Amino acid sequence: MASELDLSRDRLDAPFARRVEELSGENPYACYQCGKCSAGCPFADHMDALPNQVLRLVQLGDESALTLSAPWVCASCLACGVRCPKGVDIAKTMEALRLLALRKGISHFPLTPDRPCPQIALVGAFRKLTP
Repeated sequence: MASELDLSRDRLDAPFARRVEELSGENPYACYQCGKCSAGCPFADHMDALPNQVLRLVQLGDESALTLSAPWVCASCLACGVRCPKGVDIAKTMEALRLLALRKGISHFPLTPDRPCPQIALVGAFRKLTP
């Protein structure tokens, strides 16, 4: 039997989601998962989770969002925010996830020959990773 997803009020009002909201200034619950951000993201092919999927993890209070490479690949080009019908600035949310990951000692940006990355994503990630 498949494991059940906990959608209780306590889980949905998770401290993790509140912390991301506090750092980003964006309400993650405003997103209704239309997918326009992911459809317009120029780096979606290089992410392990699409921008709307990352936002869904935040909405569910799932801290596994911190171990994804998607926030590190995000170049903060704002294509997602421009396309969002609710005006959610996902780039700010990605930045908050990067900050939380670094605070927990998680630095997730693997550079391997079998995993190509666009140059702008590399430049953006190195700017974010350089103290």
